Amino acid sequence: MESANNEKNLLRLAAEGDSAAFAGLFRIYQHKLYGFLLRATGSPEMTEDIIQDIFLKLWKDRSNLSQIEQFGGYVYRMAQHQVINSLKRMAKETLILNELGKTQPQTGMDAEARLSLQEVTQSLHQALNKLTPKQKEVYTLSRERGLKHDEIARYLNISPSTVNNHLIEALRLIRQQLRASPEAFTLLMILLTFQP
Repeated sequence: MESANNEKNLLRLAAEGDSAAFAGLFRIYQHKLYGFLLRATGSPEMTEDIIQDIFLKLWKDRSNLSQIEQFGGYVYRMAQHQVINSLKRMAKETLILNELGKTQPQTGMDAEARLSLQEVTQSLHQALNKLTPKQKEVYTLSRERGLKHDEIARYLNISPSTVNNHLIEALRLIRQQLRASPEAFTLLMILLTFQP
């Protein structure tokens, strides 16, 4: 409880422009994010860039920090989005370079990751598009906005058990869709099942 109060105090101070408080938040989450992101990207450089981008965005929008209820969940969702966006950007750049015929053969994990990235992105979009509108809404509120089941229930005016049922079914359908692609399944399981 004390650490939660300390974090809320740091958020309030950082929202007021206190750079020391913001540095405290950075120290709390830097190493946690590093391990999570390194597993997702396989690249120390990309991991460090993503952490830097996350905290730069947070600092630029610091006036809203005190309004964040679950800062840990919020930061991890930012990390998930940054990973997906970075991998999409890498895939796009790779495809463009391939089209121009200017790429050099790549070796190791980077080449494999780049080649499977397009498949990962397509599989995720296909999986999300197969959800019912309510499943997609519950999934988005839970996994992307970090709301708890009871918060989603109040927001959508449905029971918490209905929220739970929608989320379970959405995750089951996403997993089922992604099983066809081992690379997509591995990456997305990291992103879908990680609970900060």
